[in-house]
Amino acid sequence: MSSSTTLYGGAGGRRLTVRDIAAAKARGERWPMLTAYDAMTARVFDQAGIPVLLVGDSAAMVVYGYESTVPVTVDDLLPLTAAVVRGSSRALVVADLPFGSYQSSPAQALETAARFMKEAGAHAIKLEGGRRVVPQVEALVAAGVPVMAHLGLTPQSVNTLGGYRVQGRGESGDELMKDAKDLERAGAFAVVLECVPADLAERVTESLSIPTVGIGAGAGTDAQVLVWQDLMGLTPRPARFVKRYSALGEELDRAARAFAADVGSGAFPAREHTYD
Repeated sequence: MSSSTTLYGGAGGRRLTVRDIAAAKARGERWPMLTAYDAMTARVFDQAGIPVLLVGDSAAMVVYGYESTVPVTVDDLLPLTAAVVRGSSRALVVADLPFGSYQSSPAQALETAARFMKEAGAHAIKLEGGRRVVPQVEALVAAGVPVMAHLGLTPQSVNTLGGYRVQGRGESGDELMKDAKDLERAGAFAVVLECVPADLAERVTESLSIPTVGIGAGAGTDAQVLVWQDLMGLTPRPARFVKRYSALGEELDRAARAFAADVGSGAFPAREHTYD
């Protein structure tokens, strides 16, 4: 496989599309997805070859400081999405539709999605839920909006799920499988599986022609996604499914303390940091 045809790190000066995502599934290629919320971070991840960037409603916690994803609004996420689009050149940018912006009707979902695509330049949207959002998915796809679905632990429904816990065990796994197939038939180009048993995620992946994106769903999915602050070690108590690839939080703490010490002692600014 040549580097120009791979999804992760591939060469080329054009934006990736959902057709590229589908082709990766056909090739059996596994690929990474990361969240991004600003232009600078998006540029770093884009240059690293990350093929899909998600402007997640997780911004509610990591950007705005809320305790859950529920309070974040469309107006909160639109400028973040626009920044990620501007900061990247190759990645497919997916925007999360926040709680309350699509559940009431297909018309509401289309109105919200249109704002993300027209005002922020998003290339696709993501929404949570199974069969209950099939009408929304159908309406969006019919209108030309690529849709990434989201099953399992759906954070916007955390209050009805009884907290952040594994979903899809026992008979509920059969329901999740049905939901996944219904979303595929409705036209979704991919489906996120969050906090579901690994064997269920693998069975769903094998049963679908569209790719699955796992987060806390084992190694059998087509792709994996993490919130970048979890990945880089900024969050103090990450979930079990998170692997830390950096200690960025500790490094930021060290740098801030060193800066404060230099200011206090007069060591900064030095001569080389001063204009004549």
